[in-house]
Amino acid sequence: MKNLIFIRHAKAEEGNPSISDFERSLTTKGKVISMLMAGKLKEKDSFNGIILTSPAFRALETAIIFSKVLGIEPAKIIMSDYLYLKMNYHYLRDILSGINDKTESVMLFGHNPAFSEITGKLCRRGYDLMPKCGIVNISFNVDKWSEVKQKDGKLEYYLKPEKIL
Repeated sequence: MKNLIFIRHAKAEEGNPSISDFERSLTTKGKVISMLMAGKLKEKDSFNGIILTSPAFRALETAIIFSKVLGIEPAKIIMSDYLYLKMNYHYLRDILSGINDKTESVMLFGHNPAFSEITGKLCRRGYDLMPKCGIVNISFNVDKWSEVKQKDGKLEYYLKPEKIL
């Protein structure tokens, strides 16, 4: 069994000319919601896997908050440029091909519209716009990451911030 947990970054600062999109930080509210959502994830799931994140600061901040709440050393977070620049189903397969098949779960932190589109393709639930800090867990009844295919995933849960606040 393989598990993919997609987490969209939390609320970030608005863009402005003095800071690049890549450097935008989470707002105070985004940090609080990240902690709350990480707590909800911890109640649902005992995560034992690897964490991959977009290197964009808002995604990295979200990943660090989650890792601390989940009791995972932030130094174990792996950054992947694919999760920021080029994320789509094709690149997800490239990312998964580099993961050891002994790893059962992968938590990915990234951005829309890519995460909404990919999660919609992986399971039969259809397309739904992931809210900021939304969490989608999709499982696959396979032994190897290379066997993960579109429409073969089972939606385990979909956590939305408005459902917990």
